[in-house]
Amino acid sequence: MGTVSESIIQIQHLTKTFGTGESAVHALEDINLDIRQGEIFGIIGLSGAGKSTLVRCMNLLERPTSGHVIVDGKDMTTLSEKELRLARRDVTMIFQSFNLLMQRTCLKNVCFPMELTGVSAPAARKRALELLDLVGLADKADAYPGQLSGGQKQRVAIARALATNPKVLLCDEATSALDPTTTLSILALLKNLNETLGVTVVIITHQMSVIEEICSRVAILDGGVVAEQGDVQEIFSNPKTDAARQLVYPGGIRAEQVPPSSRAIRISFNGGTVYQPLIASLAIDCGVKANILGADTRNINGHAFGTMLLSLPQEPAEAARAIGYLRSQPNLTIEEVEYHA
Repeated sequence: MGTVSESIIQIQHLTKTFGTGESAVHALEDINLDIRQGEIFGIIGLSGAGKSTLVRCMNLLERPTSGHVIVDGKDMTTLSEKELRLARRDVTMIFQSFNLLMQRTCLKNVCFPMELTGVSAPAARKRALELLDLVGLADKADAYPGQLSGGQKQRVAIARALATNPKVLLCDEATSALDPTTTLSILALLKNLNETLGVTVVIITHQMSVIEEICSRVAILDGGVVAEQGDVQEIFSNPKTDAARQLVYPGGIRAEQVPPSSRAIRISFNGGTVYQPLIASLAIDCGVKANILGADTRNINGHAFGTMLLSLPQEPAEAARAIGYLRSQPNLTIEEVEYHA
């Protein structure tokens, strides 16, 4: 991770409304975010949560209805059009659809933003070749976008976004059109650029796997408001809102799954290093056999997060022994789950 220090983006009481009167759509309401210089910050939510509107407000491609967007000390909402064009060089963007110019070679695509800012052709070419090398495509300078794979197109788009030496790279669903292996390679590239260039990266996504792969902090959007925000590990270990729980535990960890007349507990894994032997240990150490009704666990940087739903024996002494044993284990939170028809 790049060196993280003071804020690079501050979003203060940002609201965005489309339309007026009864047909008005409130896309964003009272958004407050603080993104630190040098970090990889994630913004996640389901479709319609307002993610793309928010990221477009960050560089004023979409003008907020009210509120402030402060980037590197400048309030973007107060800038003139000329000042805004200059400020946008510091806040560049990559998209799900790549947005490359199909009639231009990869080299010419990367040169394009430098042409717009008056960089000489030789200097632009030299810088573009350096950037293509940086993203692993030095051999594709003369190729056209139509000759590239999706992952290669996104690498060219990243090189183009870096052409103005930005301080912030906004990634709007940048891996959504890519297969899982290619997604991992693009995320690894973004992480490397964050570490080597110090560029702040803002990831907009609906995929929790993207957040857990490279983000340090995350904000969860739900219906145009920030439902929850904080360190990724903290939110994974203890999601406090329904929106967060829906994203963190999408795989069947609900009380409705508990069969009638069963006694069940939900175990939350809060960052321990091992969770697989837990059920076996329960049987060996306590002589209690438990059934797994559902589980959604994941490994983040070698630590276990997620939940498991267990059905316990009906015999009260056995169940109490199991609960006592589990509560004595480190990095676990235990709660009983009641069945609701």
